[in-house]
Amino acid sequence: MSHNQIPVRTYVILAAGLAMFAFAPLMVRGAGAEANPVAITTIRTVSAFLLLLPFWLWVRIKAAWNREPVARRVLTRAEVGWSALAGFFLSAHLMLWIGSLFFTSVASASVLVTIHPIMLIIVESVWLKKKFPIASWVGVVVAFSGSIVLGITDSGPNETFANPLLGNVMALAAAFLFVFYILISQKIRKNSGWLDYVFSVYGFTALGSVLIAAALGVSWWVQPLPTVLSGLGLAIGASIMGHGSMNYAVKFISATLLSTLILAEPVFATILAYFIFDEIPVVGSMIAMVIIMAGVFTTWWARRRKLEAE
Repeated sequence: MSHNQIPVRTYVILAAGLAMFAFAPLMVRGAGAEANPVAITTIRTVSAFLLLLPFWLWVRIKAAWNREPVARRVLTRAEVGWSALAGFFLSAHLMLWIGSLFFTSVASASVLVTIHPIMLIIVESVWLKKKFPIASWVGVVVAFSGSIVLGITDSGPNETFANPLLGNVMALAAAFLFVFYILISQKIRKNSGWLDYVFSVYGFTALGSVLIAAALGVSWWVQPLPTVLSGLGLAIGASIMGHGSMNYAVKFISATLLSTLILAEPVFATILAYFIFDEIPVVGSMIAMVIIMAGVFTTWWARRRKLEAE
């Protein structure tokens, strides 16, 4: 699909979803330092699944009532298997990312979890044999470099974090898992409806989270109100609107380009952290934000020129 054929609503939905990603780390931080990240993740994934359930049932019941011959209402066995794998990767990704926010700063966790565009381009270039303009590579590298600078310089002189190294490693691991999640999403979404796929993936994500919580002995259903509100807020904002918009847009826009756009998340998350939690970025962090945005713009520009030329 060429750039001119991409529906306008795709860009609107994507913009709203990206905004929700920026608020996500603030919702986690708002639960308090004593909150359990496993509980937050499980409440988030289970709530997202339950919120989608009535909409999914309504669509299926309405189609059956009107005897609509709508194809692809039910995922094939292979698609269910891929959805289960995507759900597993998403569950582990969320556990690690939310956990990282309890050990390092919002800025560090946000920027380090967004390095997956580098991994995506390598995977798509080596295994999927895709070609990318040189400017796209330059843009991704520039944005990634800015993310590294931001991660190094994000702490103000009065800020203290539990274990920055552990938090940063967790955020990096979360980024690695997200690569596989988004590639599987791109594979399945080409042949399946958005609601059917998202409902299936979120179901497996919730199941994975519940199993991890059980293995760790976390009673996620009995938690303080701030933890519950954090999980619900993440379910509505980041899961339904954020990841939902990604799964919708990935049918029309390259997975690599989508992941590059997410690099803007740490910029806005860091700004919000300043106003809400007084996490004040130093001058180096501000410079890094400009570098990241420059990289995002360069990649967008290069990709758009390539699409227009095709």
